[in-house]
Amino acid sequence: MNYYFAPMEGVTTHMFRRAHSRLFPGCRKYFSPFIVACQDVELRGREVRDVLPEVCGGYVLVPQLLSNDAAAFIIAARQLRDLGYGEINLNLGCPSGTVTAKKRGSGFLTVPDELDAFLEAVYSGAAGPISIKTRVGYESAEEFHRLLGVFNKYPVSELTVHPRVRSDFYNGTPDAAAFEFAVGNSANPLCYNGDLFRASDCAALRDAYPALPAAMLGRGAAANPALIRQAQGGLPLNSGELREFHDELLEAYRGEYSGDRNVLHKMKELWYYMSAMFPDSARQMKRIYKAQSCAEYIPAVDALFRESPMDPDSGFGGQKNSAGF
Repeated sequence: MNYYFAPMEGVTTHMFRRAHSRLFPGCRKYFSPFIVACQDVELRGREVRDVLPEVCGGYVLVPQLLSNDAAAFIIAARQLRDLGYGEINLNLGCPSGTVTAKKRGSGFLTVPDELDAFLEAVYSGAAGPISIKTRVGYESAEEFHRLLGVFNKYPVSELTVHPRVRSDFYNGTPDAAAFEFAVGNSANPLCYNGDLFRASDCAALRDAYPALPAAMLGRGAAANPALIRQAQGGLPLNSGELREFHDELLEAYRGEYSGDRNVLHKMKELWYYMSAMFPDSARQMKRIYKAQSCAEYIPAVDALFRESPMDPDSGFGGQKNSAGF
């Protein structure tokens, strides 16, 4: 089974991907946080900066586009292909209200006829492979029967299914029956995404679907950057390599952003996930989150690694996957 790293806005930046791919090799593909393609115009420098080849070497990257405008998608896809990218991914999963209100992301699932017309135009006009990452519906997984029929009409290079509906956001249990329906009825290759927090979750998925080509990890791999290695039979995360990963990323952000405040915002966002590796660290994490400068932050991180035992099997948020593979 191939393992991918999910697109996570604000987390899986090119700096994160570079450090992760160097220290924790084994991820088959990284997916970029979405780039908005709209208004029938070319992408600008700010929008493509995170996927420029000169900052994304050493690993396989798939740029992800967010759009409900076929002409804009085609223009953006061609621009990305001109940068050297083959596969382009369409985001039909984002549950954010500001996205779905414009019928983008998972909001596009509410209008399957419009989605069908969009895909017909896109697959006719955007040369090269296009994959899709989707939820199984907006309000109900019953919507997925019709949606999968739409997807099956087109040569989707890979269909990543997150078996939740938009109204779930990331709560509750992934809908195992909806994914089972995809396995039994998809005309295109599948990838599973959703609540893979431990190596045992990945093993359960493999046991349930031994022919499944791929799985995509997000929050679990952000919490435990060695999760893909462990899922492939390698060693669990140790504190020394987590500290090396942290320090490399901190220095990269200090070189990219001006001012400690911007740097610490990025690091604290990551600690929302990585703190799961230190289940008894409330006091130390409070100190990290209170830090207002790198001079305060670095000693707080030192204290965390020195005083808090690390448990690489704790899983993000202490949760276990209960999808019932």
